[in-house]
Amino acid sequence: MEWKTSGDADVIVVGAGPAGSSTAHYLAQLGHRVLVLEKAEFPRDKVCGDGLTPGAVRELLLMGMPMDPADGWMRNKGLRVVGGGHTIHLPWPETTTYPNYGMAKARTGLDEALIRHAQASGATLIENTTVTEPIQLRSGRIVGVKVRTKNPDGSRGEEREYRAPIVVDAGGVAARIATRMGIEKRDDRPMGVAVRTYFKTPRHNDEWMESQLELWDGPREASNLLPGYGWIFALGDGTANVGLGSVSSTAKATKLDYREIFRAWMKNAPESWEFTEENQLGPLKSAALPMAYNRKPHYHQGLILVGDAGGMVSPFNGEGITYALKAGRIAADVITQALARTSAYGHEKALRAYPAAMAAEHGGYFSLGKVFVKLIENPDVMRLCTKYGLPRPTLMRFVHKLLSDGYEHRGGDSMDRLIATLARIVPAS
Repeated sequence: MEWKTSGDADVIVVGAGPAGSSTAHYLAQLGHRVLVLEKAEFPRDKVCGDGLTPGAVRELLLMGMPMDPADGWMRNKGLRVVGGGHTIHLPWPETTTYPNYGMAKARTGLDEALIRHAQASGATLIENTTVTEPIQLRSGRIVGVKVRTKNPDGSRGEEREYRAPIVVDAGGVAARIATRMGIEKRDDRPMGVAVRTYFKTPRHNDEWMESQLELWDGPREASNLLPGYGWIFALGDGTANVGLGSVSSTAKATKLDYREIFRAWMKNAPESWEFTEENQLGPLKSAALPMAYNRKPHYHQGLILVGDAGGMVSPFNGEGITYALKAGRIAADVITQALARTSAYGHEKALRAYPAAMAAEHGGYFSLGKVFVKLIENPDVMRLCTKYGLPRPTLMRFVHKLLSDGYEHRGGDSMDRLIATLARIVPAS
């Protein structure tokens, strides 16, 4: 039982984003010694749409997160979809599993709120600390990490080591520890790219998250269709998160000039939003979105992957926060079982349950998403779907449930049962 008492902590969590904070919160709440190492200092930014689906809201509710509107939590009713000359409103579905509302909150505030919540539960956070490499036994098993700190003046600080019997890589798309341990990303999985900025806007209290399926460089009747899709998420604080994304069915980077596409789109954006250069707040930033479990195995030699480090982003809509928070909850449960074991064999066997749990949770659904990405990569298919699909309310309710992962996984109506059956019969890969 030496893993229960040796080292600087029971568990080291690398990265304090939603996945790392969720993991740390649940572990600390259960009485484990948790050390979270974060390379930046809060508050810090993260390129994201800042939108939270009902699935993410459910995870936040399970964590006991306060979500007071006065602290920048903006509720929304659902999705406004614009495309093919149509505009439709899709309210979040009424289900027994999820609330019928989503949220929006800037990641500078969301991530800090989550890690402070984990600290209140008992986790220890060390900021300005970059994890450089794993500490491994001759067998290859990880037993800690080496780090480099940063001084208050920004200069390079000391190097030191932290040790624990279990390490969680929540370090985002780079997944530095996983990569150092030979867990490489897979090139046969979808990879998305997102770019976003913020604007001051009079429509900052809009109760609908807007998705624009077609981006035009001028008036629709006499202009060119730009690649990708766009979003406008009102944040309720005088601003909106505005961005665009694209996805490829493989990990190969697209050769699109996203900044130029964004500028062309903004010139044709609805005037009511007032997305002008004068109202833009900060630069346009981009980030990669690793989708459909593009880095596996999710457990290897004492290392557990959560969030973007394990490619836990939906190929259907590019959302990762729901899956990051849920992975942290599942990982904490598995780790708790492992730490309770009285033999090395039992300890390892308990940890090996994690990949199976994650495959059962989203493996089939993500496999469906890979098929979806291959279809919409064809502009003609996407154009037909937009033109003929949007005017059909029943079809769009089905699509909304499918793309937002807003269906009942057990029970529910006929749409829920159909999606759940498809996700169950498609092999997780």
